[in-house]
Amino acid sequence: MRTELLTTPAPIDTAPLMLIDRPKPIPKPRELLVHVHACGVCHTDLHVTEGELPHPKLPLIPGHEIVGVVEAVGDQVTRFEIGARVGIPWLHEACGTCEFCRRGQENLCPYALFTGYTADGGYAEYTTVREDFAVPIPDAFGDAEAAPLLCAGIVGYRALRLAGIEPGERVGLYGFGASAHICVQVLRHWGCEVIVFSRSEDHQAHARELGAAWAGDAKTAPPAPLDRAVSFAPAGWIVPLALEHLRPGGTLCINAIHASPIPEMPYDLLWGERVVRTVANATRRDADEFMPLAAQIPIHTDIELFRLDQANEALQRVKAGQVRGAAVLTQMDGAT
Repeated sequence: MRTELLTTPAPIDTAPLMLIDRPKPIPKPRELLVHVHACGVCHTDLHVTEGELPHPKLPLIPGHEIVGVVEAVGDQVTRFEIGARVGIPWLHEACGTCEFCRRGQENLCPYALFTGYTADGGYAEYTTVREDFAVPIPDAFGDAEAAPLLCAGIVGYRALRLAGIEPGERVGLYGFGASAHICVQVLRHWGCEVIVFSRSEDHQAHARELGAAWAGDAKTAPPAPLDRAVSFAPAGWIVPLALEHLRPGGTLCINAIHASPIPEMPYDLLWGERVVRTVANATRRDADEFMPLAAQIPIHTDIELFRLDQANEALQRVKAGQVRGAAVLTQMDGAT
């Protein structure tokens, strides 16, 4: 099978991913062999490729927004049949027995594996996954359109939940990429007033097209204080700015797996029972709740398609903020 392989993390401008041939993987007991039709290109893939996340599996096949069809199954598989369309998200597996798994916080499992980071991912024609961590794909979505839902959607939905958003509230989104362009649609479905902060005028225009009430630069004050805010940007300097825009008792949720240092700030920005919290990964429950909701709304994912052999270029475009919505790799032989 063809795959893009990372052997040594390096700046994406040096094109560190190499297109090679590898044997097709064989599913173990309770595993699915998935023929990949599409794989989203996430900002986390960029962090992994450039070495900003510690201890990746090397060599590594990146990619964790995977949509494909079950081609073969290992022993003891009962949940999916051959021919089923499935998704493979960031959480590849968890131990199921540690204190976090027992609390329903499998996203914090110290023994968890993550797709495209500590387990091989979907920048390839085939991959495997445990059947209990695969996600059914609603018929409402084509393969490429569904791919960004597997991380940008699921983890973004978790961020909205952890922010404690109530219907009708005023919600600020900092950074407007793949996740935020999905979240704005969820928020509008909940009747929220959405305020978007982005340095890109193109992204500001995109946000307005999707129903944002206001869009501007992060350093510009919004028309009114925010009830809740979610930051998708890997930039620590945004935190004090977002707190300044937040009403007393409001919540700022940081949805970034890696970020630059948060600068020193006056205590007054936190005082007033403001809450700052982070999102770490997602659970299967998040996927089970979000995917049907996405089909009900229905979510429209704006995507730009790239061939598998254009993975370096796609990541370069993501880093430069030149993708409208989400970038998706497609295999072209069966993707819809």
